[in-house]
Amino acid sequence: MKKIVFLSTALLSFVLTACFSPKSGMTTSQGGEVTGVHGSAVNEPAPFGMVLIQRGSIRVGDEATDSLWGTGAPSKDISVDAFWMDETEISNAKYRQFVYWVRDSIIRERLADPAYGGDETFKITEDEYGEPITPYLNWKKPIPWKKPSEDEQRAIESVYVINPITGERQLDASQMNYRYEIYDYTQAALRKNRLNPEERNRNTDIPVDYEAVITISKDTAYIDDEGIIVRETINRPLSSAYDFLNTYIVNIYPDTTCWVNDFPNANNEVYLQLYFNHPKYDNYPVVGVSWEQANAFCAWRTEFLLRGLGPQARWIQRYRLPSETEWEFAARGKDARRFPWEQTDTKSEEGCYYANYKPEEGNYTKDGSLITSNCGIFSANSNGLYDMAGNVAEWTSTVYTDAGVLQMSDINPDLQYRAAKEDPYSLKKKTIRGGSWKDPVKYIQGATRAYEYQNESRSYIGFRCVRSYAGADRRR
Repeated sequence: MKKIVFLSTALLSFVLTACFSPKSGMTTSQGGEVTGVHGSAVNEPAPFGMVLIQRGSIRVGDEATDSLWGTGAPSKDISVDAFWMDETEISNAKYRQFVYWVRDSIIRERLADPAYGGDETFKITEDEYGEPITPYLNWKKPIPWKKPSEDEQRAIESVYVINPITGERQLDASQMNYRYEIYDYTQAALRKNRLNPEERNRNTDIPVDYEAVITISKDTAYIDDEGIIVRETINRPLSSAYDFLNTYIVNIYPDTTCWVNDFPNANNEVYLQLYFNHPKYDNYPVVGVSWEQANAFCAWRTEFLLRGLGPQARWIQRYRLPSETEWEFAARGKDARRFPWEQTDTKSEEGCYYANYKPEEGNYTKDGSLITSNCGIFSANSNGLYDMAGNVAEWTSTVYTDAGVLQMSDINPDLQYRAAKEDPYSLKKKTIRGGSWKDPVKYIQGATRAYEYQNESRSYIGFRCVRSYAGADRRR
């Protein structure tokens, strides 16, 4: 017994007298006082093209009934944490980078495939010590665009099709599929979903049911033998953390036909042919992108960033769509105005409009544009954000309900539901905000709510991304 006591005392003495370097993540203990374990300071650099929206509070919605339209939006006092937000809507050029990344990944896969190029150097299969690893694409090896061999040329041309009527070589939009996975931290954190039955209920009067079967709903997707994306929401017994990992496969090419389908009996063929790919439209907001495609872009943008940062990416939050309340909080600026600008009117005394919208019935050009306009040509709001009114309406992450924010929390409010294919169509409504180039003044007000279905793509809906920010120490 004495020997055991001696060893324990010696161990305790060592712990109390040992000094640790602050650089190792621990602070020196003085006199037995608890001084804490502090991590290294992390100063998150401003993401390219984004501005920081400081945390604060606002009464979202509009308490006053609109005198012209006779409608009001649900109103409630809410508070939101700080977040980064894109200065402008995602442009054609930025979304095209996504499309080309998917195209190039397919080409690299085929260049490494023995059925095409058979060049194994387009994939990395071993670590630096020669040990086998899960194969991944070698993005450092360039695609031989200029002088490909016959096999390499077959791999490159496999992602293109020839229009049988015009003979035009076009990217095969049907192949532009992006697969990504999202871990559902919220569902995994719910006490009822704990893997350990003893952690599911803290009421000690209720005996632990070790035989209880917890059913988890998760999204999964695959491509069938016909090349068709099959998306399913399955229910399965909870067995591991992987049950909270959702898989999505999305065809990400914009629906360029939206310009024709949105406007029957209109000559919009030129936009169908040129809007997404012509250099003249590079800095115009991308349209024809569904809510599902916008989410896929956010996932890809996160993957692209993390690969670029490497080990430094530990604390970086993922890109995502803004919640409905985040969008309104950012759009209405530091003074919570009805419009992003200071004036109550939509044009200056000189007759210059503050946004791209539909000023009068049938007169789209009065504000200087016929359809969309270059991102950021109108003045920014007090948060430094452009086109928060007009140009294109913007997707949010929030499910659309008539009650809106009233059924949500008053801290970081949001209501999300990624409807499955088999769900009723009414469950697929997603909130859009900001109004567009084709909308009258009512819809470009900061508090006005509207919706579209998550699988629809329109010539007047685009999006911008946000990213959560940790450690904001200021408020407004």
